[in-house]
Amino acid sequence: MSLQKTLEEIELIRESALLVSKTLGVLAKEIKEGVTTLMLDKIAEEFIRDNDATPGFLGLYDFPNTLCTSPNSQVVHGIPNNEPLKNGDIISIDCGVLKNNFYGDHAYTFAVGEVSDDIKKLLKVTKESLYIGIKEFKLGNRVGDIGFAIQNHCEKSGYGVVRELVGHGIGKIMHEKPEIPNYGRKGTGKKLQEGMVVAIEPMINMKTPKIIQHDDGWTITTRDNLPSVHFEHNIAIIEGQPEILSTFEYIYDSLKVSSNEEDEFHNYFS
Repeated sequence: MSLQKTLEEIELIRESALLVSKTLGVLAKEIKEGVTTLMLDKIAEEFIRDNDATPGFLGLYDFPNTLCTSPNSQVVHGIPNNEPLKNGDIISIDCGVLKNNFYGDHAYTFAVGEVSDDIKKLLKVTKESLYIGIKEFKLGNRVGDIGFAIQNHCEKSGYGVVRELVGHGIGKIMHEKPEIPNYGRKGTGKKLQEGMVVAIEPMINMKTPKIIQHDDGWTITTRDNLPSVHFEHNIAIIEGQPEILSTFEYIYDSLKVSSNEEDEFHNYFS
């Protein structure tokens, strides 16, 4: 399968990615103390199906739910359950949809109520690293340039960059080539090409980069049980530059937050 997509294919991926964005925006209004992740999962599945799409994760590799919900020390792939969220928690929500035969897939880590200053900083630095990595996703660069930029930014704050879990290409298959690690060396790895579409997704731990996979075959936590944060966007290279196909704007609208962090990545449609 070609790593390069046509503009028509990119638009179909954008449509799926934006449905994920809208789903996360709907969930942002519901995330509060006392809410269960299973309740969030039900809301997400209904919203996706009401918009003529299919939950992208449900049944993929036999995953049992629509959302991956990963609180606190869970890095990724947490399974929704009936345990209520608590004030001071963080919760990473990763969502995928399949619409018109193309996938969208991205993630956001939410604060539940008031979180500590240490966690606020981890959230801030990890999200900054996402956009720093996206800047390197451009014609002529290499995969290692993305990982180096993310790693350098996060490790300067003393954080652990997970090695075993990576971003990926996306299209008619959820996880396509190339893999996009969050660490690397400049000038190494696959050369980036016009029309490539990927998911860049820093998974950053408060301290150790080491992780543990649990017996359910899915849940992954930090080895030291300290918090982990995960943000993810879908991006295409259009006219040599990174174009974000997903958006956090629906989340920010729900949370009444103002942000211009995505503005420089909408070159093609500006």
